Amino acid sequence: MAFLPKFSPFTILSLLLLVVGVIVSRAEARPRAFFVFGDSLVDNGNNNYLATTARADAPPYGIDYAPNHRPTGRFSNGYNIPDFISQRLGAESTLPYLSPELTGNKLLVGANFASAGIGILNDTGIQFVNVIRMYRQLEYFQEYQNRVSSLIGASQAKRLVNQSLVLITVGGNDFVNNYYLVPNSARSRQYPLPQYVTYLISEYKKLLQKLYDLGARRVLVTGTGPLGCVPSELAQRGRNGECAAELQQAAELFNPQLEQMLLQLNRKLGKDVFIAANKGKMHNNFVTNPEQFGFITAKVACCGQGPYNGLGLCTPLSNLCPNRAQYAFWDAFHPSQEANRLIVEEIMSGSEAYMNPMNLSTILALDAITT
Repeated sequence: MAFLPKFSPFTILSLLLLVVGVIVSRAEARPRAFFVFGDSLVDNGNNNYLATTARADAPPYGIDYAPNHRPTGRFSNGYNIPDFISQRLGAESTLPYLSPELTGNKLLVGANFASAGIGILNDTGIQFVNVIRMYRQLEYFQEYQNRVSSLIGASQAKRLVNQSLVLITVGGNDFVNNYYLVPNSARSRQYPLPQYVTYLISEYKKLLQKLYDLGARRVLVTGTGPLGCVPSELAQRGRNGECAAELQQAAELFNPQLEQMLLQLNRKLGKDVFIAANKGKMHNNFVTNPEQFGFITAKVACCGQGPYNGLGLCTPLSNLCPNRAQYAFWDAFHPSQEANRLIVEEIMSGSEAYMNPMNLSTILALDAITT
């Protein structure tokens, strides 16, 4: 009978770290395709090509975006969450699907289908008129696959999609730009808040199932941020600088139910396809203790006007902070580049409290073994 040599726990840990390091390095050397779906938190310029008011194509948007420091269509002073994930994958940022530059080998990097203003529901963001709603984003994903099939063949296109990483961020607008958009909105008259959340989750599940049917096998799904604590809501609904209670309640109902729905989907599929990224908890850390993360405030937006710089859009005439890395919020709704960077650090290495059932570093290591 053969006996295996005994190793100390420290030696075993060191060996595991070495193996994982080699695996991740190999994965980074050959970046996987990356696809992005959702709203303005992850849109990197699709709305620039649409006749809509939901745009970020004017200064000072992009003021910190390297190398040209110009607006790109990202709702940020610089990089957004997909950009930082692309960097961790060792890849260039994905292009907007509507960009005329997305041709040839650029298609093999992936694509960003996100569109500012949209929600899970088709009637969310109707005030923005011409945006790419979720069902249309999924249609574009199918169209993308047809284009890639023409480029590299159907079997290789299928492999590219199956081995890709997908990020989807949607849901916040279904509250901000639908349920709570105006007093006594159509949706609020139709559903009490708990039933509305249940309805959203059921509709979201259909979208995610469709995404799986289209070939996605690793999908990061972010919850909503602290909706009632963004500068816009502090300015319009908050009292004495406190977060708006009704929107906070919406996020507190939505995020746990989203996570449970993802775990149920995984059990049904028999594998960990959908990964819950608790962005609400990540961002809430900045809100409750901004100084710990190097921010001087998580209440006042860097760019804007009115109380907390939370009224209206960020424009060339808005107040603009000089120390943008010290603000958790860039404008009335969106995290700053620095906050986005910190969120992606949690996506990469966060515990199960933030990333369930695993973080992105673990995904990259596991997938490198099997590919």
